[in-house]
Amino acid sequence: MGSHEDFMRLAVNVAKKGIGRTSPNPAVGAVVVKDNRIVGKGYHKMAGLAHAEINALNDAGNRAKGADLYVTLEPCSHYGKTPPCTLAVIERGIKRVFIGMKDPNPLVNGRGIRKLKGCGIEVKAGIFEDECRNINKPYMKYIKTGMPFVTLKLAASLDGRIATSAGESKWITADIARRYVHKIRSNADAVMVGIGTVLNDDPLLTVRVAGKREVRNNPIRIVVDSRLKTPLKARLLNVKEAKTIIATTKYADKKKIIQIEGKGAEVIVVDLKDRFIDLKKLMLKLGRLEIMNILIEGGSKLAASALKQGIIDNIKIFYAPILLGGDGIPLTASLGIKRLKDAVHFKDVRIKRIGEDMLIEGVPVYNSVSDQSFMRDECKS
Repeated sequence: MGSHEDFMRLAVNVAKKGIGRTSPNPAVGAVVVKDNRIVGKGYHKMAGLAHAEINALNDAGNRAKGADLYVTLEPCSHYGKTPPCTLAVIERGIKRVFIGMKDPNPLVNGRGIRKLKGCGIEVKAGIFEDECRNINKPYMKYIKTGMPFVTLKLAASLDGRIATSAGESKWITADIARRYVHKIRSNADAVMVGIGTVLNDDPLLTVRVAGKREVRNNPIRIVVDSRLKTPLKARLLNVKEAKTIIATTKYADKKKIIQIEGKGAEVIVVDLKDRFIDLKKLMLKLGRLEIMNILIEGGSKLAASALKQGIIDNIKIFYAPILLGGDGIPLTASLGIKRLKDAVHFKDVRIKRIGEDMLIEGVPVYNSVSDQSFMRDECKS
């Protein structure tokens, strides 16, 4: 006999199938249960398509009448690209609705629950809530700030070097770790690198390893390039495989901007901050493009600037069992830290073995070295 947590856990697992595909919408899963048996399942596949509740109800068919609905996020009660889910829940005769978490979107935020209760449907929220929130951290930040959730990924030797003194970095980690990174990349809306990575590696930044499910479209590629040094022959300017955005400044060559745009890439002009692109203002601009989840993959200067400007929400460092020595390129460029109390600390730290490599991830706790005071109205430009 399944418990409420068991059925909601299943809904969470179903929701995960949509991660990386639904922006700017959340990843949502739903399960229809009748007489303690699962009669329908569904998840939100893509923005503009049917929501999880609708897919689960359609899967259940006539068996939905008098059944219970388990859904990871509060059903919407407003008209958007699709009709309100509460209407379908009511019309299909659902008896009880169990919700993982309330929707922080101001258009919903309790309205769906009140609508269902007002029609005589029993509603209970907060079932398996932590897990439901975990799969939608990007959505929650996006709704609150208008900016994407940012993960910083780094690969280093045991002594914290991301490349040799000659700049060689392929490949520090083993094949199994690289396949794991491609899985992470496939779940992101966009992948971001600095101009140094483009000049040194000429990367494609596409997803090249398929997982158990079909590979979605490649993430958007973003290059932080304050002086517009991106070569016109760079492979990522071939936009047939994926969209490319170059973030630069007013100091960029206007003729080259036209040339890059002529190749189909988009150029975004952002202000400078301490001789580096203002990443918070860039995040706000990217948020307006409905980019909700970004993976930063390098290099050391971009990593340092992102940490100093306080835009990182999660960090993943892959350590390989090798040593490169003190003349190798460090994990990050200077953070300007002179006292231990100013170090960037991490909470919720997890350690995982990936083949012969080690993955350490956590959530940065910002202090005086960084500035994480971001709000929607900070940048109007």
